[in-house]
Amino acid sequence: MNPKIKKINAEYDKNAAKIAELQARQKELVRQRTELENSDILELVHSHDLDITRLAALIRTMNTDPAAALRGEMEETPNENV
Repeated sequence: MNPKIKKINAEYDKNAAKIAELQARQKELVRQRTELENSDILELVHSHDLDITRLAALIRTMNTDPAAALRGEMEETPNENV
């Protein structure tokens, strides 16, 4: 086989292995970032004593009237007794 082809094949294989390694690392970084973002969100929700109903109301208000959400005017939903 042509020595140039062997050299190119070796470099190709080396690059393919490095790409696979970097893709795996990238996937792990995305997982870690998502986990930290979720932790931050949960901490924020808990720090404002929001239960699931109030959080849902806040999100609905933010989607319909962002200015009202910033003023703290959430649409009220009836409390369900469980």
